[in-house]
Amino acid sequence: MRIVTLNPPLIIAGRERSKFSKDSRSPAVSKGGCVYYPFWLGYTTGLLEQEGHNVKLIDAPARGITIEQTLKQAIDFEPELVIVQTVTASFYNDIDFCEKLKSIYPNVFIALSGDHVTALPTESINASNAVDAVVIGELDFTAKDLALALEQEHDLATVNGLVWKRRGSAEQIVYNAPREFASGGDLDKIPFVSKVYKKHLVIEDYFYPSVLYPEVTIWTARGCKFRCTFCKYPQLTTSHQYRARSVKSVVDEFEWISKNLPQVKDIMIEDDTFTQDRERTIAVCKEIFERGLKITWTVNARADLDFETMSWMKKAGCRLMCVGFESGVQEILNNVKKGTTVQKIRTFMGESKRAKMLVHGCFMLGNKGETKETIKKTISFAKELDPDTAQFFPLMVYPGTEAFEWAKREGFLTTTNWREWLLDDGTHNTIISRPGLSAEELVEACDKARLEFYLRPKYVLRKIVQGITNPKEFPRTVKAGITFYKYLARAVHYRLGMKPMIA
Repeated sequence: MRIVTLNPPLIIAGRERSKFSKDSRSPAVSKGGCVYYPFWLGYTTGLLEQEGHNVKLIDAPARGITIEQTLKQAIDFEPELVIVQTVTASFYNDIDFCEKLKSIYPNVFIALSGDHVTALPTESINASNAVDAVVIGELDFTAKDLALALEQEHDLATVNGLVWKRRGSAEQIVYNAPREFASGGDLDKIPFVSKVYKKHLVIEDYFYPSVLYPEVTIWTARGCKFRCTFCKYPQLTTSHQYRARSVKSVVDEFEWISKNLPQVKDIMIEDDTFTQDRERTIAVCKEIFERGLKITWTVNARADLDFETMSWMKKAGCRLMCVGFESGVQEILNNVKKGTTVQKIRTFMGESKRAKMLVHGCFMLGNKGETKETIKKTISFAKELDPDTAQFFPLMVYPGTEAFEWAKREGFLTTTNWREWLLDDGTHNTIISRPGLSAEELVEACDKARLEFYLRPKYVLRKIVQGITNPKEFPRTVKAGITFYKYLARAVHYRLGMKPMIA
């Protein structure tokens, strides 16, 4: 079967906005220039190809191609099935694309996937007659079964994890049985996503500000046992059930990358929390060390990691941990079910510096219990921790998460029009507003936090020294800085009461 897996272009206010990252946990055009790989489509593409299908993966925003170019590429491939990834912020944009595609190529079967349609399947499938089905939860194995059913003309009711339209004189929405989550053994059977990237994508199109450039992003496990109220992947896609690839499978992929993607300087492990199984983490490190692999890698981690594990990670080539600190106020950490303490975070940062591991710190403003005073405490806490880099986001809530239900219940949502989840330049809009802390004040607080963190003389001097003494860090610092400091400049203009700069 001929299949297109697709991330359509993003159009806002009549303009195309490139570099839109759907696979981010808060999808938007990044102020730091971050462009995520389409890893869900990537794993799905690899599995479908392994099953014998002819698949074309198109990531239009990363490549910077237009609607017309994307339509032409898709239609020229003559697909029987098109799988479109969507998220809350781009939902109507992607529906518009599906309608354009269907009007030109009416017999193609179009399926939507992603956390938004998982949370709102009925609303999503009813949004347009161009949509034939939506996939609930993890995409890859459901897509495999869907392709087989379509190819062999089986009843789609046999495809677990699918909501679909039974066409006929009286159209019917059919809700199939849910799909069981893929086990670690199942995950080992999916081809390396890095092989898919090499075949279908341009590696240099993708960039994380905290990761050496160029890089590749992979998953070594799915699911997260922790219960943060705002994090959409465990709540909507990967579950709280931890499922890991074997150590051999993971290190085999590391070795394949080192041999076949020589331009890659860093491997980003995008697991919700790579370090949640410390024994496995150390086992991966020992396998890397025993094979003599000289690789560099980066992980998502929690601020509860011990020095021994960090030491093994450093020894095996791990250079940086992306860590969600969120807040410097214990009450807020408790409110979002973070499962850690301010003191543990301080201890973690001290141990990470002792292990000579870089840290990218993530801070979120606007959670339950937030006030202007707690925001000041979090900004001060960020400067006290002094990670290598930091990001400050206003709380973004997504349908199906506890945070969304809290905001909706309290009347703090300023809109439920998904088109308004982004600003006209494609960056995050803030749709949480409450008495004493408006949406505008949250945005201003994030701008203030960035200014205070990044314009410290101590920080600027450190980055200059880092660039001189560690040339590997220089390209990603410059690439991120060029984009990011444009946004800082806009923030300065805004705070000085000057006219806003054009996006």
